[in-house]
Amino acid sequence: MTQSCPAWFQTAIATPFESHQLDHQGIRLHYRTWGNPNLPGLLLVHGGGAHAHWWTFLAPLLMQQYYVVALDLSGHGESDHRPHYAISTFATDALAVSQNAGFKSAPIFVGHSMGGLVSLAAAATHGELLKGAIIVDSPVRKQDPESREGQYGRSFRSAKVYPTLEEALKRFRLVPNQPCENSYIIDHIAKTSLKQVENGWTWKFDPNIFVNYTREPLAEFLPRVTCRIAMMRGEFSTVVPPETGRFMYENLNRSAPLIEIPQAHHHLILDQPLAFIAALRAVLADWEHSDPRQSTTHRKN
Repeated sequence: MTQSCPAWFQTAIATPFESHQLDHQGIRLHYRTWGNPNLPGLLLVHGGGAHAHWWTFLAPLLMQQYYVVALDLSGHGESDHRPHYAISTFATDALAVSQNAGFKSAPIFVGHSMGGLVSLAAAATHGELLKGAIIVDSPVRKQDPESREGQYGRSFRSAKVYPTLEEALKRFRLVPNQPCENSYIIDHIAKTSLKQVENGWTWKFDPNIFVNYTREPLAEFLPRVTCRIAMMRGEFSTVVPPETGRFMYENLNRSAPLIEIPQAHHHLILDQPLAFIAALRAVLADWEHSDPRQSTTHRKN
C-alpha cells in the first residue's frame, strides 16, 4: 500500500465475515454478514459500479450493536448480471437480501450514492418492511453520478482485460473523480473491484449496467416514504449541493435531518470514514431511543 494503514483499518479488514447467496428472480445474489443475527439489523447498499467490499472496512465498526449485512447488487461484485437494470430493480435485490438474511426485526438500510437511491426506493415502496433508511450523498432532482457517467462517459462501458493486476490497479478511479487522501482505502477498494479471467484481470461490474438502464422519476419516491429517514452529504460534494439537500428535505415533509460530514467530497465514506461512522452511530442511537414523528407518514399542508 502506498500509505501506512491505521490500526483501526487493519483490524476492520481482518475481521471475519460470512458469505451467502440466494436465488432471486432467476439470478444469484451475493451478500456478506458480520456479527450476531439476534442484534438489530443494518443493510449496507453500495453505489453504482461498486460492491460489498466498499463496506468491509466499516461494517466491523458497527457490529457490536448491529447485525450488519452488505450485498452485491445485481450486475455488481459477485452477484449475477441482468439483461436490464433500474433503481426499482436494485431495490428488489436489496429487499430480497434483507428478507433472506434472517433479521429478527425490520432493518435499517444505509445506502451511498446510487445505493442511497436504492434505499429510498425501498423505503417508498415497502416502508413497512424497514425501520428506517439513511441516504448518503444521493441526489434526487438530478441524475446520480454513476448512471450519468455510464450513459455519457466511458467509466462503466469498458470491459477491457488487463494483462496484469498491477496494470489494472493503475486504471482504477472514483466516479465521479475526486481527491481522496486515504490511499490505503483506495487500494483496498481497487483490489477488491477486480476479478481474474482467462487473459488477465477485468472489473467485476457488468459493463452494461448503465447502458441497459431505465431512469425513473425519483422525486416521486420522496413523499411516499413512510419509515424513518435521514440524509448525509459531504461538505464539498458537488453531487448533493445544498440546494438539492433542501429540495429533498422539503419533499420528505421536513422530517429527515440532513447531516453534513466535514472535509468530505461525494465519496465521504472513503474521505472521512470515522466521522461517517460517528454520525451514523448518532442517528442510530437516536432512533433506538425516540419515537418516530407522526408527520413522516403525511404530507404537510
